[in-house]
Amino acid sequence: MNYKLVIAFDGSYYKGWQFQKNALTVQQVMTETARRFFSSDVTVTGCSRTDSGVHAENYVLSIKTDKVIPADAIVRGMNTFLPPSVAVKECTVVSEDFHPRYDCISKEYRYRILNSAIPDPFLAGRAYRVPAKLDEEKMARDAEQLIGKHNFASFMAAGSKITDPTRTIFHASVSRDGDLVTFSVSADGFLYNMVRIITGTLIDLNLGRNENTMTQIIEAENRSVAGFTAPPDGLVLYSVKY
Repeated sequence: MNYKLVIAFDGSYYKGWQFQKNALTVQQVMTETARRFFSSDVTVTGCSRTDSGVHAENYVLSIKTDKVIPADAIVRGMNTFLPPSVAVKECTVVSEDFHPRYDCISKEYRYRILNSAIPDPFLAGRAYRVPAKLDEEKMARDAEQLIGKHNFASFMAAGSKITDPTRTIFHASVSRDGDLVTFSVSADGFLYNMVRIITGTLIDLNLGRNENTMTQIIEAENRSVAGFTAPPDGLVLYSVKY
């Protein structure tokens, strides 16, 4: 059987999704929990390699097993074994050839910025605080320049082994709710650290720390022209579409 699960997790506790030798990851926790719940060997495959410290509201994974169990029982049962930092939200039976990564047509990430001179203990680890006043309308205009099919090498982490940095961004926007500024972006795929670098660039452009325009930065295809890499705290994988 092949089960598709939607989970949420607090990335503060984990070194990303993918297995690592000497660090706790979400894939490790899900695999160990699934083996315990199904009482058999399982294969757990995720939709994305999230960075260390990055959160997810609707992360998609698949569990392949020889056991047949009702989907609602899987949700209830696995949540019994999972730590408070991870929760199964949904479960459905899918075809054997379903792959959560390769069948995905788009992902949406949201980056949350606490734009306040005063820290908020309830957002610690879940939003990046920028004390200086941000103009969300200017950030929104800059973000719109990202929409379309481009070479996004300027927003790719240095040393990345990806040979084709071309991606298509379908939507990019910035909104404010009180002191919380949110950058939302959806695309057919993302480069390593891409959303965090774009966020840092939006902040730098907004505060006058980068003299280029967003269009010039894209066209440069050079990481050194873009802004800083925003920390993982504020980044959330919001949705995955198939």
